[in-house]
Amino acid sequence: MNVSDSSFIKACYRRNDGRIPVWIMRQAGRYLPEYRAVREKASFLELCQSPDLIAQVVRQPIERFGFDAAILFSDILTMLAPMGMQFEFPEGGPRVQDPIRRPEDIDRLHDMDPVSDLNFVLDGIRQIKKELPDTPLIGFAGSPFTLACYMIEGMGSKSFDLARRFLHQYPKATERLFELLVDNITRYLNAQITAGAEAVQLFDSWGGMLSREAYRRWSAEPIQQIFSRLDFDGVPRILFVNNVAPYLDIVRDIDCEVVGVDFRTDLTAAATALPGKAVQGNLDPSVLFGEREQVVTQTIRILDSLDNHDNLIFNLGHGIQPETPIASVEAVVETVHNYRG
Repeated sequence: MNVSDSSFIKACYRRNDGRIPVWIMRQAGRYLPEYRAVREKASFLELCQSPDLIAQVVRQPIERFGFDAAILFSDILTMLAPMGMQFEFPEGGPRVQDPIRRPEDIDRLHDMDPVSDLNFVLDGIRQIKKELPDTPLIGFAGSPFTLACYMIEGMGSKSFDLARRFLHQYPKATERLFELLVDNITRYLNAQITAGAEAVQLFDSWGGMLSREAYRRWSAEPIQQIFSRLDFDGVPRILFVNNVAPYLDIVRDIDCEVVGVDFRTDLTAAATALPGKAVQGNLDPSVLFGEREQVVTQTIRILDSLDNHDNLIFNLGHGIQPETPIASVEAVVETVHNYRG
């Protein structure tokens, strides 16, 4: 099968008249016993840096569930190391060494070359396409604001107070940092496309905590710059915004094909507010801990809420949780695939 004829790619371009495609965020992850078996033999960083292991874990959920798209296994922080910012992944989440706290801290950062600096990611993409030639592959990166949150805060946070404060305290330095991030994210995603990614997604995981005007300046505008500079002919661009509801009118004007919708946002309202775009989402991952009947009911509720399914990619409204029952994932995929034949 030509990947461009897949239900996923056709849905990205709002012309899918067949089976509704489904994939889920973090679909290669700890809820899968086969993934846990790989992790018993390799650390997270070792896995991210091994093309063979990357391809192996990406293939696992496709073979088990029949998802309609695969997504690269990596981490949004991977590109920071060759830019001069080291990090580690202890229990409890990523930790960045020597985070940015003053404008002069930006001086130690520099451009990276994904072809030489992140060759293991690109080789992973090529290996995935050898093993899954008929399954569309999604490459990805973090949005500039999301990466800046970790670079400034140094770790995960519920509010990223230090990062948000930096924007206002040092706006000129922030502009310099974001120019660097935009250039390198663009270069990274273009390299992923060249290596074989058939779609790319930007994860704007933390933009949803900004005020509307701050979102426009520090999230939407840099994202637009990246999307406008991608070599994307026939490669759909996907934007996932966690808590997108307050910014739907801003996101509407971003030049991309698909908007991922989080579980707090009404999918019907999002689809109405985003004419000319496909929508992706947005089942609450917590629903998967309910009985099968509840999982099926909630999945159908979302499907029934839309009049048009030609532009729908079914997904969770955030990443799948590690303890999620396998049977619930099977129920979602079966329900979506059978919804309109």
